[in-house]
Amino acid sequence: MIKASVPQQAKLNHVSIPARDLAESEAFYREVLGCERIQAPNFGFPVCWMRLGDLQLHLQQVGPSPELRTYQHFAVQVADFASAYHVLRARGAFEENTRYADLWILPGGEVQMFVRDPSDNLFEIDHPDVNAIDPSVFTQPLRRLADEEVQSEGHLRATLFLRGDLFAARD
Repeated sequence: MIKASVPQQAKLNHVSIPARDLAESEAFYREVLGCERIQAPNFGFPVCWMRLGDLQLHLQQVGPSPELRTYQHFAVQVADFASAYHVLRARGAFEENTRYADLWILPGGEVQMFVRDPSDNLFEIDHPDVNAIDPSVFTQPLRRLADEEVQSEGHLRATLFLRGDLFAARD
C-alpha cells in the first residue's frame, strides 16, 4: 500500500458551478469577466468550459431541483494522484454508488476523481497524465469517458490543463 505524504503540492485547477441556462451564464461570464469558451468533453449532460485567466470556469446545466446543485465543485491538480487517492479512500471521502465514486480518464489523457469533504462539499482531484499512473495501485478500475460517451473531434481536443507543466513556474 502506498503511504501518502501529506500535505502534498496542489494547485487550483478550476471551479464548477451550476447554471440554469448555459447560454445566458456563458454570456454573463464572457461579458463581465472576459471569459472565453474552450472545448469540453461530452459528459452526457450539458456543460460549458471557459478560460478564466490561467484557470478554468466550468458551468454545469442544472434543472430546477435543488439536489442537482450539490454537484458544484472546485478542482485541484496534484503531483501525486495515487497518494491522494489512498488518503481519500481511507477517509471514506468517495461518494459511493454514483458516477462520482469512479476514477475517470478524460479524452486528453487527464485523470480525475471526485470526493466529499467532511461538510459534504464535492471537490475534484486532477492529474494531467494517465500514463504516469500505475493503475494497479487503485482498488477500482479507471473508467474512460470516451468508452461511456461519444466524443466528437472537438471533444477530443478538450483539456483540463491550459498551461504547460503541472507545477511549472508562473509567467
